[in-house]
Amino acid sequence: MVLIGRLFVILFASFAACLVAGMIVVVAVLFPEFSDLGAGPVDPGALNIVLGFGFIFVSGFALLPAMIVVLITEAFYVRSALAYAVGGGLVGLACYLGLVPFNTTTLQFEGIVRRHLEIMTGAGIVAGVVYWMIAGRNAGAWRQPPPPPLRPPPPLPSNSRPPT
Repeated sequence: MVLIGRLFVILFASFAACLVAGMIVVVAVLFPEFSDLGAGPVDPGALNIVLGFGFIFVSGFALLPAMIVVLITEAFYVRSALAYAVGGGLVGLACYLGLVPFNTTTLQFEGIVRRHLEIMTGAGIVAGVVYWMIAGRNAGAWRQPPPPPLRPPPPLPSNSRPPT
């Protein structure tokens, strides 16, 4: 029963991390457009749609690498925030490099845009920290046995009771 509850916590934390990473990616990619002085106010409805697509994009591409990181941390009781930040950065890096063409004859990625690589890696780091804040701090706790019951206190001496 504890495992089922833990799976729900992992699922919720993954969704929250993907939402935050999607927001970071969308805002960072659109920032040059936002900083244009000639642009008027941003339509909130359009921004919500773009953020939704960012969430779907990040959650779709990061699902498998993120679940591998989650399985490793749950299996080995890894509870360090740094480990989740590094794992998230690696997931963001893997997601970006999965979209870049790879030349098999020269064994090089072609067309890497450094700014986009930094955005995806940074979003992965923040997503890893968000995941750690929700679920990673208790990684592997579902496998620990419950604490033993407390022993009852020793009986009071017979002459320590007040007279009735």
